Amino acid sequence: MARPVRWSRFVEIFFGVAGLLAHTIFLAYHQPSPATPYGSLLLLAWVFAVFYLYGVLHREPYPWAIFVLPLVLGLVGLSFAFVGTGHDGSWFTGERFWGMVHGMLLLLASVGITVGFLASIMYLIQVKRLKMKRNPIGGMKLLSLERLERMNRRAVNIAFPLLTVGLLLGLMRLWQTPHDNGGWTALKITSTVGLWLVGALLMFLRYGAHLPGRRLAQFTILVFIMMLVALVTSHPFAPGDTR
Repeated sequence: MARPVRWSRFVEIFFGVAGLLAHTIFLAYHQPSPATPYGSLLLLAWVFAVFYLYGVLHREPYPWAIFVLPLVLGLVGLSFAFVGTGHDGSWFTGERFWGMVHGMLLLLASVGITVGFLASIMYLIQVKRLKMKRNPIGGMKLLSLERLERMNRRAVNIAFPLLTVGLLLGLMRLWQTPHDNGGWTALKITSTVGLWLVGALLMFLRYGAHLPGRRLAQFTILVFIMMLVALVTSHPFAPGDTR
């Protein structure tokens, strides 16, 4: 029985390395701008492709990689719905420093929100497993509810300040050029502000209202959906902006 397990792990590692390498080469060659839905989704998928490979290599007893892989494939698939929305290989330049900082902060905030989303999905599955007194995903082990809730809390606690600073930088730039990119009422602006408001409400429900873990997990999933909306409407730095 040991040989099939070793071969299975070898195949997982091989495809994990091959997928991450191909993804990295694609990003390095095309350099899609994080200011576009296409680029932001691909970059977020790349980060979690790294997480997936890490989980496979360390062979943790918990099925982290199994939850990450569908997310990576989903983000890559969703990105192709926005292919052609703008590519700008000169985005990472000094003349766009604050735009780059803004984009990186929002990307890091998106990573934190997505980690919270994954922890919430596992939390809800674990709740169902304990309620039914069986594992709905077979014999695979899951983290305890306490550890999953802690993972969710830490991820959101890190993501919210990053989102706040990134949003403030974006609003400061918009204040300087209020008529660019559709102005204050542009969907890409209102969706990001909406994401921040939902994130602030999540923080209040956690620390102010002390909402139960199951409800917090469901609300975190809503925050993740709002994040996707903000990503697909692009960030407030459109390709071609050379200010």
